Amino acid sequence: MDENIKKLAELTAKSSHIVFFGGAGVSTESGIPDFRSVDGLYHQKYDYPPETILSHSFFLKKTGEFYDFYRDKMIYLDALPNTTHKKLAEWESEGKLEGIVTQNIDGLHQQAGNKKVFELHGSIHRNYCTKCHKFFSVDEILHSEGIPHCECGGIIKPDVVLYEEGLDDTVIDGAVRALKNADLLIVGGTSLSVYPAAGMLQYFKGGTLALINKSPTPYDAEADILIQKGLGEVFEQL
Repeated sequence: MDENIKKLAELTAKSSHIVFFGGAGVSTESGIPDFRSVDGLYHQKYDYPPETILSHSFFLKKTGEFYDFYRDKMIYLDALPNTTHKKLAEWESEGKLEGIVTQNIDGLHQQAGNKKVFELHGSIHRNYCTKCHKFFSVDEILHSEGIPHCECGGIIKPDVVLYEEGLDDTVIDGAVRALKNADLLIVGGTSLSVYPAAGMLQYFKGGTLALINKSPTPYDAEADILIQKGLGEVFEQL
């Protein structure tokens, strides 16, 4: 076993206040592509970059084009929890996990069994009418055509945080409390380049920061344990 993975395994065995902070790399191992990864067919199909399409102003001005992209690139209902999701659920059931702070919107942590999940960017599983606030499931969105409307006539919007929108205060408060209470923070599958989410690491004042990511991040120098490998490879050894 890699020396750093062995060290992390020893720490997770002793810890009772683990917080996991995760990004797209958690879900890619379940077959959900990072929407920033532009494939060869992308430019043939979309006239705008993902960050533009997934903005609040684009949703308001070009709602139909937003939903074309959203249904095609953001909803993966066949995806299943992977090794990382399952291990985190196991830690929560053992009383070792303080919480999960995630940038993902796929709901796979909850599907694996986790309850203490702070979804910084919302969830595809929650959708609301912008007029009367009636709830709609992700299945209703996926199987609708064009712009989905409520019976009241209002446009339905996914409960995901788009570019130009702020994070939910209640979610932030919960995530900050978890980070402040953590004795071990494991950051995995994120480039730590998306703000304000990445800035939340400042609230961790505990013992050990472990960083697991295939590519370098701006926080590498601050990590007590740095592992540049895939999450699945690491978590199956913990």
